[in-house]
Amino acid sequence: MDFSPTPTRDANLVLIVDDVPDNLAMLHDALDAAGYIVLVATSGEAALARAAQALPDIVLLDAMMPGMDGFEVARRLKADAHTAAIPIVFMTGLTETEHLIAALAAGGVDYVTKPIKPAEVLARMGVHLGTARRARAQQQQAVQARSALDAFGYASLTVRAADGRVLWQTPLARELLRRHLGLEGLRAVLPDDITAWIQRQQPTLALQLEPPRWTFDHGHGPVVLRLHPPSPEADESGPGELLLVMREESDLAARETLRQGFGITAKEAEVLYWLAQGKINRDIADIVGCSPATVKKHLERIFAKLGVETRTAAAAMAMARLPA
Repeated sequence: MDFSPTPTRDANLVLIVDDVPDNLAMLHDALDAAGYIVLVATSGEAALARAAQALPDIVLLDAMMPGMDGFEVARRLKADAHTAAIPIVFMTGLTETEHLIAALAAGGVDYVTKPIKPAEVLARMGVHLGTARRARAQQQQAVQARSALDAFGYASLTVRAADGRVLWQTPLARELLRRHLGLEGLRAVLPDDITAWIQRQQPTLALQLEPPRWTFDHGHGPVVLRLHPPSPEADESGPGELLLVMREESDLAARETLRQGFGITAKEAEVLYWLAQGKINRDIADIVGCSPATVKKHLERIFAKLGVETRTAAAAMAMARLPA
């Protein structure tokens, strides 16, 4: 069949695959009238080529075709990373249970039986297009979140709790892992002590008010880890995958000076240190691993202990106490 170039679209793009021209014509007219952009293929080979070229939003796939049947077409679409997420609805005249199971096992999300009823096809397509649209939106949010971590220079990585394997990392995390732990490559495995700590924290992680902390020093200076549950939007994350945020602790001596000099707690000294560096409450909360409201409470206690009333006065006292 002669294919026209893929059109620019705002509407959903549907690929119909059927070796019977009458079936194609009937579905094409119904979908076109409903506002869909429709592409067609009359063989398995043509369907694979068209799907790879156009990346349709959904595929209506005849199960029984000469040569490459629909089951094989579905398996190949699902095996290709570029087309794996496209929902496939089988069209079949076979109603035996084993054939329907085969359709779902090959990667189909649903099936309709022949003779085709356009209204039924439209209803089922709407359900699966909505599901696919939400999945794409969630995936995009996860990608944007990771891009933001990269852009703001966070040393963040995703690890598998079961064995400490690194699954994803920002460039800064990659550098810290190499420098402090001698780990190279995306599939590196964290040391046993860090993995054991992650496994201890995992069961209660969602219940903890602040991300748990772990500090290690393998001979290149202290590094603090903060453990976070995965983002709810990150639906591609598998079970047991958690987010770690790393930070080098080159400021420990300065914070200890503030703690001893002003008689404040270690956490208050950490907050005061970053206040003196010009950070706002939201930034301090991100750095020390708590909420902005908690930072505000720490600052209220710091002001009382230092006998000041403003951030500027507290920062000035801290800077005067610290060495140049």
